[in-house]
Amino acid sequence: MVSSARQLKEQQQVEKVKRVRVIKDQSSRFTLGEKILAIGFIAFILFASVQVIYTQAEIYQTNKDIQALESKIVDQQNINKDHSTQISQKTTPERVLEKAKELGLTLDENKVKGVTQP
Repeated sequence: MVSSARQLKEQQQVEKVKRVRVIKDQSSRFTLGEKILAIGFIAFILFASVQVIYTQAEIYQTNKDIQALESKIVDQQNINKDHSTQISQKTTPERVLEKAKELGLTLDENKVKGVTQP
């Protein structure tokens, strides 16, 4: 009788240990606080990544706009240079005299005064 009571008691203790082990195996390895911290950290990393990508896209677009404006400036400078060349060609004394004759004007040498530079 003593041995069967002892065996029964040992069996109950083994079952308790098995139950405890089963409960521990089913529980999570991380606590609720650790889970919240991990989720917060992951959310921060995602937000920072999106922010970096957005900033890089804005920088790229700004650089693209700057290059477009620079090319427009170069084109306008070329046009201005061409206009300056045309102005200098059209304001030569020979051409002015020619246009004046075409319009019926005459050159009177007595009325024209020459200006000399010192």
